[in-house]
Amino acid sequence: MTTAATTTSEQRSPGPASSRLSPAIVLLALLVSAIWGFNFVVIKVGVSGMPPLFLAGLRFVLSVFPAILFVKKPAIKWGQLAAYGLFLGVGEFGFLFTALKLGAPAGISSIVLQSQAFLTAILAAVFLRETVKGRTWAGLVIAAAGLVILSLPQAGEAVSLTPLLAAMVILAALFWAAANIVARRMPATDALGLMVWSSLFSIIPLFALSFALEGSASIWASLRQIAPLTVGAVFYLAFLSTLVGYGLWNALIMRHGATKIAPFSLLVPIFSLSSAALFLGEGFTLREGLASILVLAGLVVHAFGPAKKPKSERG
Repeated sequence: MTTAATTTSEQRSPGPASSRLSPAIVLLALLVSAIWGFNFVVIKVGVSGMPPLFLAGLRFVLSVFPAILFVKKPAIKWGQLAAYGLFLGVGEFGFLFTALKLGAPAGISSIVLQSQAFLTAILAAVFLRETVKGRTWAGLVIAAAGLVILSLPQAGEAVSLTPLLAAMVILAALFWAAANIVARRMPATDALGLMVWSSLFSIIPLFALSFALEGSASIWASLRQIAPLTVGAVFYLAFLSTLVGYGLWNALIMRHGATKIAPFSLLVPIFSLSSAALFLGEGFTLREGLASILVLAGLVVHAFGPAKKPKSERG
């Protein structure tokens, strides 16, 4: 899933790349989007064999060690690293993993989680005094309509995303947005280094919450009976999703600029929906399909909608 990769690189100048992306670069960007999209299926598999908070804690342990021996610490304050690690690792992934464990569908959850784009804009307006563009408000209204439709099932309809689960995923998106605001204070920070070093601050709170809320009995039972698929899920989340994903994404943004690379992140929900249907057999009702289209349409308006012209250019 995209997190710091786009936010910490927004203020970087693109490298000396040509105006067009080569087919190889496009394939790399698509690969990262596919890795992050398939991430939701992997989480679903992982939480089926292990308590969600404990799984999240293991993910960050393996994201830190041994990578921290080779990845340089970003030149930012420890407090910033701690805030980012707590918001992203404990807040976002804690709620997301738990919601998926409780039955939230992987595909639709990936759509709802993208509301972080609008929540980031709102938090930036409140705490950073940034101006919210008209296209963001328009996209927010469209996406919000989709979220409302998702949370209001028809009478007698089989519900895949209950209001409680939807609220948990939206809370995950809110924590992701809060992490983005912290990242806005760290211009030109290496995304991979930020992920590795901030993960230090996610491990202990996640394990503490796991033992307190999920119980030691369920944790030890999951470790004694751990299945190969669960082991694979842990390593996918730690290495492919975090180290490989963020490493490639950060390299692409530094070389070609956020403007050209960041839009590929909009493909993450598409990969998530298709992989959830293919590997988990997830389907969705017509209402859920239309609602998902509205959310994605809102994201497109937010990312690509026409900017307000300066007064000098107006007729």
